[in-house]
Amino acid sequence: MDDKGSATTVAERIDALTARARREREAVAVGSEAVPAEERAMEYLRNGFGPTVWCYVDARTGSKEPLSESQMALLDRGTNDWLTVYARCYGTEIDLSVSVRSAAQVLIETRNVRDTAQLLTDVPPR
Repeated sequence: MDDKGSATTVAERIDALTARARREREAVAVGSEAVPAEERAMEYLRNGFGPTVWCYVDARTGSKEPLSESQMALLDRGTNDWLTVYARCYGTEIDLSVSVRSAAQVLIETRNVRDTAQLLTDVPPR
């Protein structure tokens, strides 16, 4: 794939992941579902937060073009949106300012998306 195709793919992934994060954040209320909190939280981590962080890692390690400021801002916002949705599954409302870079560092250290989310949000408390 050429450089332009790679950049488009990264941009499309970022747009899709962060748009979904925004929709989920707007749709999910604190403790709103009958599904157990941990099960719902893990679904959001596996299908949203984790892929958002790995999109950043992939772009930083495999892309020939650096992420733009606007792409980084979208990834940061998406990271915080997914973590907000995760916390809401446990009945907690949070307002975070976590960078995708920080989330990636913790995820690489822990190698576990649940531990990463818990460390970044303190939800659920240990």
